[in-house]
Amino acid sequence: MRIHKYISLTGFCSRREGKRLLENGRITINGVICNKDTEVEEGDIVLIDRKPIPRKQSSIYMAFNKPVGITCTANPEIEGNILQCVNVPERVFPVGRLDKASQGLILLTNDGELANRISQSDFGHEKEYEVTVDQPVTELFLQKMSEGVPVLHTVTRPAQTKFVSKYVFRITLTQGLNRQIRRMCKALGYEVEKLERIRIMNIHLHTLQAGEWRDLKPDELLALKGSLDLL
Repeated sequence: MRIHKYISLTGFCSRREGKRLLENGRITINGVICNKDTEVEEGDIVLIDRKPIPRKQSSIYMAFNKPVGITCTANPEIEGNILQCVNVPERVFPVGRLDKASQGLILLTNDGELANRISQSDFGHEKEYEVTVDQPVTELFLQKMSEGVPVLHTVTRPAQTKFVSKYVFRITLTQGLNRQIRRMCKALGYEVEKLERIRIMNIHLHTLQAGEWRDLKPDELLALKGSLDLL
C-alpha cells in the first residue's frame, strides 16, 4: 500500500496534509524517511515526527459554516486555521478547500477515505454556490458560465446556473479548480463581491450561521456514504 493511502486510512489527516508531511520529510518507515512512492508492508513501523500515528477513536462528520478570513487547513502553524474555530475532542481536517475570502459550507471529518472520495474531482460530486457580483446578472452571462469558461489553460466543465436576483446567481460545479468561480466571473468581465458555498452533494448549509458547526444527521451521513460507495 502506498504511504499516502496508509496515512489517509488511519484518519490522522487528509491526503493533502499527508503529502505536505511527506514533502517535509516528517514520515519514516522503519527509521527511513519516505517519499510519496514508498510502499508500506505488514509489520512496518510508520512514524510521524518520530511518534506513532494516533488512531482515531470514533468517526466524526461535521458541517461547518466557514466565515470569511479563515484558512481551510488543519496546520496549527497557520494563523486563522479552521481548527481554531471548532472544539472537538479528536483531530479533524477539512474536506477540500474554500478560499480565505469565501464563506459557507465545508465538511470536517477524521475519516480519510470519505474525505478523499469527496475531494477527487474525477467523481464529479456537486458543490453549489450563491454568488454576488458587481454587475447585473444577465441571461448571456449565466449561459456562458454554464457552458464553460476558459481559465487556467483549460475550459471549465459544464455547470448548472440559476438567476436569484439582479446581482446574485447560483452555480453548481462538479470540479474544483483554484478560485474557479472568481476566475470564471473575471474572464467574463465580472467581479465577485460575495461567494458562499451552500451545498456539498446532499449536505446543505440551510440555517447554519457563520462560525457554527453541527454533526451530520444519520440520514445525511447514510446518503452521503451511499453515494460514495462506502457502505
